[in-house]
Amino acid sequence: MKASELRELSTAELLEKGRELREAHLNAKVRHATGQLEDTAKLRSLRRDIARVETVLRERRGAES
Repeated sequence: MKASELRELSTAELLEKGRELREAHLNAKVRHATGQLEDTAKLRSLRRDIARVETVLRERRGAES
């Protein structure tokens, strides 16, 4: 997921996307802890996607001030 794609979403959609990504990251962490996660790189990519969403949201909050 690219930041440019995220910038096209509305703020409400970004908040929902962030919630979905956090839930997916939690599920992946649990699966990793139990030995069921085969693609461990997924943890890293989810963490970075969450950071991208937060960055775009922070940019918008800064522009509003």
